[in-house]
Amino acid sequence: MSSSFCYPFTAIVEQEEMKLSLQLASIDPSLGGVLILGDRGTGKSTAVRALANILPPIKVVDGCVFNCDLNKPTKICNVCNQKNSKLNKKKLVLQKKTVPVIDLPLGSTEDRIVGSLNMQKALTKGLKELEPGLLANANRGFLYIDEVNLLEDHLVDLLIDVSASGINIIEREGLSLSHPARFVLIGSGNPEEGDLRPQLLDRFGFSVDVTTPQDLTSRVEVIKRRQKFDLDPKIFLKKWEKNENDLSKQISSAQRRLANIKTPDNILEKIAELCIFLKTDGLRGELTLSKASKALASLTRSRVVKIDHVKKVSSMCLRHRLRRDPLDDTSSNFRVERALKEVFKN
Repeated sequence: MSSSFCYPFTAIVEQEEMKLSLQLASIDPSLGGVLILGDRGTGKSTAVRALANILPPIKVVDGCVFNCDLNKPTKICNVCNQKNSKLNKKKLVLQKKTVPVIDLPLGSTEDRIVGSLNMQKALTKGLKELEPGLLANANRGFLYIDEVNLLEDHLVDLLIDVSASGINIIEREGLSLSHPARFVLIGSGNPEEGDLRPQLLDRFGFSVDVTTPQDLTSRVEVIKRRQKFDLDPKIFLKKWEKNENDLSKQISSAQRRLANIKTPDNILEKIAELCIFLKTDGLRGELTLSKASKALASLTRSRVVKIDHVKKVSSMCLRHRLRRDPLDDTSSNFRVERALKEVFKN
């Protein structure tokens, strides 16, 4: 765990669906990220940073801005790649680093996100070298976008391409370069401020709703915990240290077991039947639901995916993939629950 004073993930009150979706996305980053919609001040960014703080740290070379995996160094990385560096591999200093959480502000330019020509080196040394952007910094971590529904269209297109390929391609100012940009995309926003473009909405593996707790006990508990944390973070973190360590080990173990989890054919058939019943477009619904069920099975130390795993993650995998029906004004949550009862009634 990091020594920084980050609010403990396990101390967050309620918001169980949000917390589960973030854990599953960290177990299997290929799930496609998490879209968190709801009220302000409900712990969305706090939860992302808190989880990153307890995930197994990544190993990087000191000075590397691309967060390279040393076994597969980025070709344009002067620090890690021997072909571009005079450093001997044995002399590279490896360090453990907390999983990065990179904020993408709404006002960010495309150059700031993608990367651009390093003007200082271009002017002083005549070198065409990349000034890495936010996508490079987010590699092997989380890219967090608050108010993602207000993001400009051309940046949405850019993120769709990069999140699908895991590669950031820079073609500008005489540069023609690429580098890995594999990250878990986390978007948050308030639906009342505008809809998310369908192309980006479909890329998110999970869509979760967060609301302000309405019961008195929960709201008071939130206040008490936050006041204790602000008063003395060290004592508060010490109190939650065992819970944090236990969850960290649970997620780390789930990451290692994931590849060995089996999904029986009858479970895959039910997943497909559910998506057919809900008339979801394309096959991304089935693929995401099967991966999410597998990640949950791994998290709960089950060797095979079971019906209960599918039921638990169905709403957050499918609610944002439903077609709007003018003759059915029921909520997407209700439609998914209704479909689950119908498909799994036997």
